[in-house]
Parts: sequence; structure tokens; C-alpha cells
Amino acid sequence: MMDARENAYVLWFDELRRADVGLVGGKSSSLGELTSSVDVPVPYGYATTASAYRYFMEKTGQNKKIHKMLQELQDVEDSVELHEVCTKIRESICSATMPEDLAEQIGKAYEELAEKVGEKNPFVAVRSSATAEDLPDASFAGQQDTYLNVTGRDMVIRKVKECYASTFTDRAVYYRAKKNFDHENVALSAAVQMMADAKAAGVMFTVNLATGADDSIMIEGSWGLGEYIVQGTVTPDNFVVDKDSLTITSRRINEKSIELIRKEGGDVEERKVEPERAKAQVISDEQVAQLADYAKRIEKHYGCYMDMEWAVDHKDRLWVLQARPETVWSKKNKEKKSEEETVMTTDHNVLVKGLPASPGMAAGKCHVITDPKDIDTFKEGEVLVTTMTSPDWVPAMKKAVAIVTDAGGMTCHASIVSRELGIPCVVGTKSRSVEATGVLKTGQDITIDARNGIIYDGIVADLVKKGTPAAQAAGTAAVAAEYFPPTGTRVLMNLGDPDLADKYASLPCDGIGLMREEFIWTTFIHEHPLYLIETGRPEKVVDMLAEGISKVCRALAPRPVVLRFSDFKSGEYRNLKGGDKYEPEEPADLLGWRGASRYYDPKYTDAFRLELKAVRKVREEYGLKNLNCMIPFCRTVDEAEKVTAIMREEGLERGPDFKLLLMAEIPANILLADRFNKFVDGYSIGSNDLTMLILGCDRNNDTVASLFDERNLAIKRAIRHLIKVAHRDGKTVSICGQAPSVYPDFTEFLVKSGIDYVSVNPDMVKSTRLNVARIEQRLMLDAATGKGVVDQEDYEL
Repeated sequence: MMDARENAYVLWFDELRRADVGLVGGKSSSLGELTSSVDVPVPYGYATTASAYRYFMEKTGQNKKIHKMLQELQDVEDSVELHEVCTKIRESICSATMPEDLAEQIGKAYEELAEKVGEKNPFVAVRSSATAEDLPDASFAGQQDTYLNVTGRDMVIRKVKECYASTFTDRAVYYRAKKNFDHENVALSAAVQMMADAKAAGVMFTVNLATGADDSIMIEGSWGLGEYIVQGTVTPDNFVVDKDSLTITSRRINEKSIELIRKEGGDVEERKVEPERAKAQVISDEQVAQLADYAKRIEKHYGCYMDMEWAVDHKDRLWVLQARPETVWSKKNKEKKSEEETVMTTDHNVLVKGLPASPGMAAGKCHVITDPKDIDTFKEGEVLVTTMTSPDWVPAMKKAVAIVTDAGGMTCHASIVSRELGIPCVVGTKSRSVEATGVLKTGQDITIDARNGIIYDGIVADLVKKGTPAAQAAGTAAVAAEYFPPTGTRVLMNLGDPDLADKYASLPCDGIGLMREEFIWTTFIHEHPLYLIETGRPEKVVDMLAEGISKVCRALAPRPVVLRFSDFKSGEYRNLKGGDKYEPEEPADLLGWRGASRYYDPKYTDAFRLELKAVRKVREEYGLKNLNCMIPFCRTVDEAEKVTAIMREEGLERGPDFKLLLMAEIPANILLADRFNKFVDGYSIGSNDLTMLILGCDRNNDTVASLFDERNLAIKRAIRHLIKVAHRDGKTVSICGQAPSVYPDFTEFLVKSGIDYVSVNPDMVKSTRLNVARIEQRLMLDAATGKGVVDQEDYEL
């Protein structure tokens, strides 16, 4: 029986097992294993064998010809020479005539497949499967060819021969040479598989590709066939699913403006996606959960992290198209990787932001290449910046110190190859900020922080130095040795970007004192809420706000998170897509239609209610009860009453596990604190606006910048009064402005005044906590000894 299988030229999927890699390669053997042994839906088909490939190569005389041509290849790093030799080899294979007996078996199997599925000339995919491909220590992803939407006996035979030729693409020969695989020992199988008539397709992994965490499943999808995801032509929707509960913990819906679809007569074509569908979620939440369940079954069966492709057809049936072992995190120490401390700074000039696809820090000269014909100009140690890589780019990628692309997701070609090569990589900059190829210039010095997806201008020495393995090890040891004493005055952290929550969660803070909602609007939503309502897409606001907020709440839990409702000025709202229609022209919008005055205004209240729905979703659907809220720029007690009434209508009412704070940034908040106390649980002082309004000093005006100082006695008296009045009614007081981050002596005033919380920027958390502990210890010592310096200043109003 074994002898017959080894000599066979064609084997059906249900005759194959994953141990048959030597017979049909990794891809085909895995399709056999899925079909015969795992309870997931797989399109049926058959595979040509390694014996068939070797028979073809020997019978047509290709072995001797190829051996001679490969001997002419002196340097695989020479992309011109590599291309010339590989082109000659492929042309030789394609021009050879398929042996008649082999062609007959391949064609007959196609006709039998047609009978099995009840279709005449069914559409199939012809996929290359190398015998050394898809092993846990090597990823030949995309190095051999795949042909989609193939129909007819003769065309299938032709495409099998073209798959044979693709054994010698530039990237395949280069990769084998660098991995020390013998070219002549590699054989190729062609998997002939029924095509799922995909309306959407994608990939999924049973490990987080950015961090190596194995408690989640990552799923990406786009409209049409899935090839554009792997190629990086589109930036797909991205879902992260909790592996235990199968609930979606993160989603990112991107604009997918083109799709690859089936042509009626065979082959495929590109088509534009209508604008409304381009921005829509590609599959339902239920389908995401079902795919995640399939992924769990496959991982359990194989016993290792898995990389899978999927499709959903026009009848809404889900299919698993292929599965193979994941090749990067399967051989890394995930625990060490996930515990690496990220070095982050806000003091440098950010040029571009994207998705962190392969972690690491790097710096060097930028080289922008948009045409693969120019890759031979790329030099060792440069930063490769392009629209998207394909397998032909591998020789240049190997030389790069880092890679940045305009398009692509976590599972595109650039991401996968960069992770294997260990090269820092940031992809999809167009979806997160701007096209990198339009901003970065060849020869420009840049620094890449691929743990956070940020590209800085110039060589940022402290980042690059700290990003080295030795420095990281030293930094880890230093963190382990640090001690931060408990304090009576809680130290909180300000945060804007939800993607940084995991990175900063290990800081010694007691929670988030200010989560700025505006970052989610400008970075992820991009569109005016009223425009989204008018165009029938209000759920985008709810879903994307909930996603970003939940990311922070989950990372910090059980510590509290205070979300400040949107506080854009009209000019900032107008910059969102569609905003021109809804926003007034205000010459001084700092003092205009902002904060609470919008929330109850009939022209805007429907948009505010979407924010409230997002909060409820995070608290009730996601179960993240550590989320609290804050009202900004509330001028009158009447406004506070109106806003809290709307919140109650939307199911958000103050209670033991839900606190509502008020930004104390207007003198009226201080003077009427005894009245505002009725509607809130506490205050957070916005020292920037409070200083501006008490001193009558425009904080955005350089001419009077020297007069702007939060340490002015008038500001201190206001703060001291607020703390006294708030505490009288059992309300808490925090501060989330810049002052505590900038002036340590101001922190001392706050602690001595009895403030409950101090919220500072991430880079100041450690020093502020130590400073607060020192101040409190000094106060206790002074009280015990009756000594100490007495502040003679009168802070009473």
C-alpha cells in the first residue's frame, strides 16, 4: 500500500495525512489532514505528488539543464544575476511538454472531481506545495505560485506545470539558498482544490503575531478573494478573539476599496468596492466567532500554533481553505517576548504611525522604493519604505534594518517575512496616519519603533540605544529592583492612544485619571459623528469607541479608568470627514461650542448619545466595570443637570461601581462647587484651561505665554477652595493638567492641600509617585516632631 502511494502521481485529499509531507508537501498534506481528521468545512480536491514532479523533471530533461544553470549563479545577493538565471529556468520548464501519461492522470482526476461535486468544468484553485514548505522551522509563504479560478482539463494541466516552474522563482531560490536547502532535493506538489466562490476571505492565526501571546486568535478579512491580504494590496479588517470565550476583544474596520473576484470564464479580475461596502465590516460577529472556533479545533488537533486561510461564499458558508504551522512564534520564547518592556517617548518628532507588525527598534537612512525593478539599488542597513512588499522583494528585505509599508495588515507578506527575519516592521501607515512613501524621503535619517508602530524623524539615540538586547536586559533588571512605596495620594496616568495601554499597564499607577476620547476619533474613526448618523453608519462610532475604550479598561483592570467625553473644538470637529456641514465658524473656538454645551444641544445630542452607548457596551457587554466618565467644559449647574439627565435616559446612572466626574476647568466650577456637587462624584482639575480663564491668558498665544503659569496664587487659591468644598460633601478631587508633570513643587502644594489623586503623563508616573511618597513622609515626620518649614502663604479665598 505504501509503495503504491509513493509511486502514485495523484492522491485525493481524504487519502492524505499530515505525515505525507514527503509525498505531497506541507500544504497538500495539511489539506488532507483537515479533510479526513478535523471537523471543519474544507473544499474538496486532490494533489499531484512529489513523484509526479520528479518524473516530469527527469522525463523532460530538466534536471540536467537546471543543475547547469544553477551553477552559473555566483551570488544570490545580486538581484540582477538572480533574476536572469531564474527566468531561464522557469522558461525551460514551461516550454517542456507534459509527459502524456502524467497529463492523463491529472486530467482524469479533474474530471472525477467534477463528477464528485456535480459540476461540469468546476472552478478550482491550483496551489503549489513544496515538500520542504510549511514546516515549523521554515516559511516559504508565497514563494511558489497559486492560480485561482482555473477551469477546464487542459488549463488545469497547464497550471500544474506552471506551479512546477514556480519552484524556481527568484524569491524561492534566494530563500532556499539562505536557509541552506538543497534546490535539487525540493520537489513540488500541486493541490487542485474546489474554489469557494468567495464574497470575502482572509487569514487567521492562533497566536498574537505582534506579541506572541497565545490566549487569543487573530483574524483578518477583506472583500473578494484573499490574495490581496497576503499581497498587502488592501489593509484588511482585523479582529482579535479571546481563545477561551470566543468573544471579540479588539476590532479594527479598515477601508477596503478594491477586491479580487472571479471572472465568469475563468481567471480573476480586480474590481472597485462601492464606498459604503468598502467601509463595512467584512463578516458578522457570529462568523468571526465561528472562524475562531474552527481555529481552536485545528490548533488542538495539530498541537501547535496555526496559520490558516478562510473564505465565506455567496451563500454565507464558511470554508477553511488551508492550514499550516505558524513559523515564527512556534520557535520563540513567548514568555520572554511578552514581558519585554517597551521604551516609549513623546519628546521626538513623529513622522508616521502604522501597525506594529514585527517588534523591535531600528534606525537608519530611509530608501523609498515603489517599483520592484529598483530593488537592486537598495543597500545593506537601509530602511526599506514601500507601498507593500511581495515575495520578489525578499532579497532587499534581507538587507533592510527595518521595513515600513503604506498598506497591509498583521498577516500580509511584509509582516510575515519581517517577523521570521527578525526585522522591525511597521505596516498599514495609510490606515493609521498617512502614506509613508509620500512623507519619508530617500536618504532621510529615521528611527523606527516597531513595538508601537511609530516612525520618528532623525536618529533618536536614546530609543535605539535602549532598544538593544543588552539595554533591554539591563532595563528589565532595573525595573525588577525598583520599589514604589504605597501613597495616600493616588497617582494616576493620562492616556490618549489605546494601543499603548498594554505597554504602560505595568507602570506603578493606580489607574487612568484621564483617557482622552479625541485620539480615537482622529486616529480610527476619522468621520464626524453627525455625518455617520446621516449616512446610516452610527454603529461605527459605538463599535470603534467601545473597542478603544475596552482596550484601556482591560489592560488596567481592576484599576479604575476615567474617560473624558469628547471635547473637540468646532475647528477640530470640522476637520473630521463631513464636518463642514455641521460645524460653525468660530473665531475663538476655545471658548465656543465645546464640551457639555454640545451634549444637550438638539443639533448634536444624537451624536453624544452614541458615546453613551459605547460606554454602556464596554461596561455591560464586555463586563468592564472599571470604566467611569467625566464631563468636560461644563459652564453652569443647569448644564450639568441636563447632561446627567441624558445619561440616565441612556442607562448610565451614578452608583457604587460607576462614578461621574466633572472637569474643573472653568472658574464657575470652583465658585459653584457646592451646587455642582449634587450631580457628580468628584472633580478633575484641568489646570490648562483653568489657568487660562482665571488669568485671562490665551494658552495658545505665544505673545502672552510668559504670563501663563499654573503656580500663580490665584490658581492655587481656586484649587484649595475646590478641595475643601468637595470634601465637605464627600466628593473627590484629582488633577489631570500639565502642572504636576512639569512642576514637582506644584505636586507638593497639591498633596499638602489634601488632593485625592494626581494624574500625570506616562513618562512622569514613576518620578511623581516617588515625589508624592517623599512629600507624604515629610508631612508625617513634621507632624510627629512638631518641626518642619511652615508655608506662610495664604491660600484661602
